[in-house]
This record gives sequence, C-alpha cells and structure tokens, in this order.
Amino acid sequence: MATEKIGLHNLSPAPGSNRDRKRLGRGPGSGTGKTSGKGHKGIKARAGHHGPGGGKPQFEGGQMPLTRRLPKRGFTNPFREESNVIRLDQLASIDGEVTGDSLRAAGLVKRSGPVKVLANGAVSSAVTVRGLKVSAKAREAILAAGGRVEE
Repeated sequence: MATEKIGLHNLSPAPGSNRDRKRLGRGPGSGTGKTSGKGHKGIKARAGHHGPGGGKPQFEGGQMPLTRRLPKRGFTNPFREESNVIRLDQLASIDGEVTGDSLRAAGLVKRSGPVKVLANGAVSSAVTVRGLKVSAKAREAILAAGGRVEE
C-alpha cells in the first residue's frame, strides 16, 4: 500500500489535541455558571489577580518592586535628531547632483530628517554633494576624487 505524501491539503490535528474552549458563565446547567468555576470571592476570584493564571507579573508579594528599587539614571533628549546615514559607495548610484531629494528619489533614504554622508567605501567618480552633512573623511575622499561639497 502506497503512503500519501503530506501536504497542506491533507493536514489535520492529532485526535484529541483540539478541545473546545470552556464557556464560562452560561447558566447553571453548564456546570460553570454563576461564579464561572472561581468559587466565592477571594483574590483568585478577581480579574487580574496575581495567583496562578493571574496577570500581575511585576507584583512581588508586597516587597518593593525591582523597578522601584533601582536608581533612575540618564535622560532622553526630546530634541534629538537621528541622521539618515549614506555611505560613499552609495553615491555612485545617483546621476547628477547628490541632494536630500535625489537620495529619497533613488530610495536610499527612507525616513525624514537630515542626511549625513560617511566615509564608508570609496567614491569612484567626481560627484557634487549639495545641502547634506558630510564627515571630514568623506569630504576629503570626495574632493580627492575631483568632486565638490557645497553647504
């Protein structure tokens, strides 16, 4: 007898592995009506309790929680501007001037914000970079290749 090859069309769960969910609070005839299998009152009868199956993972039994025992450190600058980084070897894929708009049109810059050219890779041809931030080493490499950097 030939065995059939397993595929998406003939997959089924193992018998007994899929049970129907327990429908709670559906009347006295269901066996889980009224208190829905939680007994009468007490912390484990409450929503979001911290017993088995409960939902307070940070609760440490009244002990001072770890997040409050540790000291606060540092701060987040609300005015931070994240630059979009461009490598020197990516400039070769742009025809003409290299500007923020031409880089976005070529798909090299996805996010909004300032663009900075870094000296990763090598620049092969003379390029004109206009209106971008350029690192000192990248500026040297562009000028050495016969290109121009304009602010």
